[in-house]
Amino acid sequence: MRLRTRIMTLLMAFALTPIALAQSDMTAAADGQYVPRLGDIMNAIQTRHMKLWFAGKSSNWGLAAYELGQLKAGLVEAASMYTGIPATNVNTMGEPVQSISDAIEARDGRRFSKAVDELTAGCNACHRSMERDYIVIRVPDISPFSDQVFAPQNKH
Repeated sequence: MRLRTRIMTLLMAFALTPIALAQSDMTAAADGQYVPRLGDIMNAIQTRHMKLWFAGKSSNWGLAAYELGQLKAGLVEAASMYTGIPATNVNTMGEPVQSISDAIEARDGRRFSKAVDELTAGCNACHRSMERDYIVIRVPDISPFSDQVFAPQNKH
């Protein structure tokens, strides 16, 4: 009976090891709170980048402003949680973000497109500087958000 219990205990330990390792791979803050991985933050930023583009392209300036705010918050979050990102990478994103904000405020589609191109180039420059040149972002051409309407809706 004891041998059987020991064998079952060993089997359980082996079965649970991958789960324990996966959980230990999560980054934890000093106070024990979960900190998202940089890749997860960047995926959220990439989603905001796409939504920002489709909102601006549809002249939905309210949604574009919202998505830009969310994108900025993601960049700030990444920079504050991952101090290994050079300050110059973070600072160089400020100019294109401001250009997008100005274009949204002016409701200027041409300026908006140019500014998003600059932001996209900044993303790729940051990836290259971090030796992640295999991550290349582009302005999207097809929306993966078939469940969201980007065109402005008439107010009743």
